[in-house]
Amino acid sequence: MPNSIWTGAYGRLKALSTNFLSKEQLTSLIRLRDSKEIAESLESTWYRSDIEAAASVYGPPELVEVALNRHLVAVNNLAVTVSPPYGKAPVLAYLAKWDIYNIELILAAKSVGRTVEQTEPYLVSSRNIPVGLAGGTVSLGELKTLLNQPDVESVMNYLVKYGYGASLLQHLPEYQTSRDLGVLSAVLQNHYYSKLLWELRFLRGDEGVLREYIKAEITKKNLLTLLKARESNLSREVVSKHLIEGGLIGIQSLMEAYSAPTLSELVQKFEPWFNLNEAVERYQKNRNLSEIEVAMDRVIVQRNMRSMKNNSLSVSSVLAFVLQAEYERENIRRIVYGRHYGLSEEDINPLLLFW
Repeated sequence: MPNSIWTGAYGRLKALSTNFLSKEQLTSLIRLRDSKEIAESLESTWYRSDIEAAASVYGPPELVEVALNRHLVAVNNLAVTVSPPYGKAPVLAYLAKWDIYNIELILAAKSVGRTVEQTEPYLVSSRNIPVGLAGGTVSLGELKTLLNQPDVESVMNYLVKYGYGASLLQHLPEYQTSRDLGVLSAVLQNHYYSKLLWELRFLRGDEGVLREYIKAEITKKNLLTLLKARESNLSREVVSKHLIEGGLIGIQSLMEAYSAPTLSELVQKFEPWFNLNEAVERYQKNRNLSEIEVAMDRVIVQRNMRSMKNNSLSVSSVLAFVLQAEYERENIRRIVYGRHYGLSEEDINPLLLFW
């Protein structure tokens, strides 16, 4: 009986996968005049109910942001529902990334004095789904409570009951001295990835592809950190506090790469995993790190996504569905904000991930 139930759930994901926007649909969004027209166009897709629900409160571009976040929460909750019993813990551990995303957003808002109204549209949350983003971790009501805290320290103290606050508070004096939110972000990311890799330890034999994907994601984040640090001419000591353990490249090797005399030599250290020569050439002209991020995403997707999708009746096939929803969300966000700020089709296209 459990196998037949899971087979039906897997079939449901396969059927819903046909709703993802095609390359042609995404490209057509770029040609629209502004975020209002994009929102109207999305009403003919599986985002319709989300657009309609958000339209009563928000206008573009926030309207699309809220709708996308609401939709992603529904996808995440579906993933938890259809996961096989042995796979719920890894799926929940993965989805905790949105708790981290929201906490980072709230800490950033508190650090610069942003109001609840200015910050709430950018939370990945949904009013009509009662559970939290990670299946009951930090609910929308709790996120609002966090937003209403007076400062960064109060947010940290409130997060103690969720397991994040204790780690953050250890770095409070350092933050108060440097005002460097990146240190707090690294604490959260290390907390998240260490737990996720533990949940993906080898138990059933299908965890390998997921572990490789996660390690590649950590490596991507670390490389972007190095590039941002080079732009800001940060010291090795400061940079080391922003890196995440557990990637394809160890921390010591990352610091050696950071000491490379040129940007090209720095990136060459990553060539066994990412060939970024073309992306770096464009970056040196336009200083847009998003193009390097997309170039790495393409490599990660090409190496991992097919095997994750084809590994049917497994946790990896569930997370492949979730990842596709995440990539679609990011594509639409880049189109919406690109058009909102007057970027051309030629500017936006390199920022989109197709596979």
